[in-house]
This record gives sequence, C-alpha cells and structure tokens, in this order.
Amino acid sequence: MNNAKMTYFEKEDILHLTLTNEPEVRSVEISPNITAELNETGELIGMEIINATAFIRDSILESVQGRLLTVKN
Repeated sequence: MNNAKMTYFEKEDILHLTLTNEPEVRSVEISPNITAELNETGELIGMEIINATAFIRDSILESVQGRLLTVKN
C-alpha cells in the first residue's frame, strides 16, 4: 500500500482515495455518496466520497458524541 494517496477536488467537494495504481475494473456504490473502486479480482483499490466536507464533519461529530456518551456512562 505504499502507493496510497488522497486527492481532494475542492470545486466538486470530492475526496478520492487511491490505495494502489491498479486499473479499476468496476465500482460498487456503498452509500449514495460513497463509491468503492475494485480491481480485476474484486479487491478494494480506491474510494470516492462525494460531498466530502459534510461526510467528514458528520463522521467526526458522531465519533465525538459516541465517546462522550461512553464517558458519561
């Protein structure tokens, strides 16, 4: 995985994660804004996150809220 890289397209608010330089053979929509990119053998080689700013913000908020609930109990 030493070829892993992350590219953010600000104008489109898309975050693209590349795990390897292998060619993409197909993709699978994981959720309305997240697509997994697969190689010839079906292994994950990348991901694309649309509306990345909101996704990351919401993920961080959920994580923080979860930790606060754990601390309070």
